[in-house]
Amino acid sequence: MLVAGYSMLDECPVSGIKNRVSRIGMRIVITAGGTREYIDPVRYISNASSGRMGYALARAALKAGHEVTLITAPTAQEPPSEATIVKAETAARMFEAVKKHFSRCDCLIMAAAVADYTPVRPAPTKLKKTGQNLTIKLKPTPDILKWAAEHKNKTRILVGFALEDKALRARAEKKLHEKNLDMIVANCPAAIGADKSTVQIKTLDSAWVKIENAAKSATAKKIIALAEKLHRRRTDSCPPRPAEVPERASPRSRRFLFS
Repeated sequence: MLVAGYSMLDECPVSGIKNRVSRIGMRIVITAGGTREYIDPVRYISNASSGRMGYALARAALKAGHEVTLITAPTAQEPPSEATIVKAETAARMFEAVKKHFSRCDCLIMAAAVADYTPVRPAPTKLKKTGQNLTIKLKPTPDILKWAAEHKNKTRILVGFALEDKALRARAEKKLHEKNLDMIVANCPAAIGADKSTVQIKTLDSAWVKIENAAKSATAKKIIALAEKLHRRRTDSCPPRPAEVPERASPRSRRFLFS
């Protein structure tokens, strides 16, 4: 049995466990890919996100010893076999999946490119070409990060991404504070689909850190390390109400869930 945040061999002042050994890793939920918002059964509004950063984050987190749930929109990326994979095609489905897995995670990293708008009334059948102008009415999609910030506890870490084509730091820092995030990762459109990218990272209590033209795997490793540091600061004592944690899936036993 595991006590939340501790193995049975940890020293936990609340539960009275006196034995010693190291803490277990975090439970991290990562979103990835670009959502699809359907106009009709075969056409949709989406974006150019490849999902590479989200999948790189999942691999980096697993390598660092964390438990990973990867909530992914459609992408050509190969899912890491050790992660729990949750498929979520639309913004609404991704929101449902995040809400389902949020309560038991220690860290949420929103790397997905979630659509800002979705059709108000998707057509039930394929729209035919008429030669006339077509107007599609859109409505805002759920703000997943805003919801997460409103429901997080004192120890849970929230990491957001900001893709901006101008005023990068100013707009990203505004999002950091308005969404009540713990960390923001800012980049520009050139990062979409690229193997390497330049990103700028800021936490609430740190200056901006710029990582120039680095492989996304290297950037992901840095982001996970920063998330670990933030989490350690908030969990330097045992949780007040220890609870059992299910055993992790064994390596190479990938689990697929559909939201």
